[in-house]
Order: sequence, then structure tokens, then C-alpha cells
Amino acid sequence: MSAILIFLALVTAVAGWWLARQRLMSKPWLEAGPVNAFPETEASLLHPAKLGLGVFLAVVGALFALFISAYFMRMVYADWQAAPMPRLLWLNTGMLLLASVALQCAVVAAHKGQVDNLRLALLVGALTSVAFLGGQLLAWRDLAAGGYFAAENPAVSFFYLITAMHGLHIIGGLLVLGRTNVRAWRGERPAKLTLTTELCAMYWHVLLVVWLVLFAVLAGWAADFVDICRQLLS
Repeated sequence: MSAILIFLALVTAVAGWWLARQRLMSKPWLEAGPVNAFPETEASLLHPAKLGLGVFLAVVGALFALFISAYFMRMVYADWQAAPMPRLLWLNTGMLLLASVALQCAVVAAHKGQVDNLRLALLVGALTSVAFLGGQLLAWRDLAAGGYFAAENPAVSFFYLITAMHGLHIIGGLLVLGRTNVRAWRGERPAKLTLTTELCAMYWHVLLVVWLVLFAVLAGWAADFVDICRQLLS
């Protein structure tokens, strides 16, 4: 339970900081005087789509936090046998990191009106994301080839479940990213693609952070960290 509480506290802190940055709790109607006299009380300029995506991503974070909690609670039983981590996961992590960086570059290019850079960055983001998914499937194949099947080992079952859920979220994002690529390569102006590109980048950044946490959990590093915290607090 300590792991889930730590993760939920982190998600709550990040969400609170982000909402504070958007000044969603400001009350400009309580102020008197010209608008420019109260620069910190104007209504938030946050687009509703970004707010909606932020709420959705908070729910996604809570979902994976529950998976992590179930993982830690299940691993204390005697039949738990940790499976070896496929080395391919390191390359897959690099692909997802590259996708996140590429989409951030796409946001910069969209704001600057750089059509060619925007197209290239969006394409790189999509291709590296597809490479990540392909690498995850190869990691599954390596585990199966080594005799690690979901029905025989609860640790492997969790590996398949957690990576599959994360992969499904990547696939969902690729549907939007693919459409954005089509619009960009058809010659649509960067100004009209800015919002969609920002949403894709925001989505990929969060999924990258989620994957890094999942990677640490599946590799056993998170369990070691939790044990150290328990020893320090006891």
C-alpha cells in the first residue's frame, strides 16, 4: 500500500501544480479596478481540450497506480517467481523517449510555422512509437520462447497485463497522431495543427513517465526503493 500511496501523492502533487499554473482557482469577479491592474486574476486561457486531456491522463495515472499496487500485493506470495527482463525493453524505452522528444520538437516547429520541421517531427514521433509497440511484441515473444507463460507464472501474467494496457494507450494515441500526420503532409498550415500537436506531445510525455515507472517496477528497482523507504521510516 505504501507504493500506491506514494504514486498517488505524486500524481496529486503534479496535478495540483499544473492546475495552479492555469490559475483555474482565480476569482477575478471579486476584484475592483481595471483588468490590467490584476494580471494574476484573469480567466485561464487553457483550451478546454487540454483540460479534458489533463483529467483523462490523471485517470490513466490512477489506473496504472492500481496495477502497481496489485503487483506489489501479489508478489509477497510464495508462488511469485520474477521473470527475467528482456534486454529489448531498454531499446523500446529509447524509442518511446525519442518519440516524446520528437513531438516536443513538433510543438516548437508548429509555433514557429516551420512546415518541413513539423512534418518530419510528427513522422519521427509516429514511427518511433510504432517501433516501440513492435519491440514490446518482440519482448513478449522472447519471454514465451524462454518458457515464461502467463498461465504458469503470476509475475509473467502481470508483465503481459501491464505492458498490454500501456501499449493500448499508445495505440489510441497513434490514431490521433496518424491523423495529424496526414493533415500535415496534405499541406495544412502549422497554425491549424498547433493544438493537436500540443495534445499529442502532452499525451506522449505522460505515457513516457508512466512507462518509466512501470519499467522500474517490472525490473524490481521500485520494490528495492520501497524497502529502503520502509527501513528509513521504521
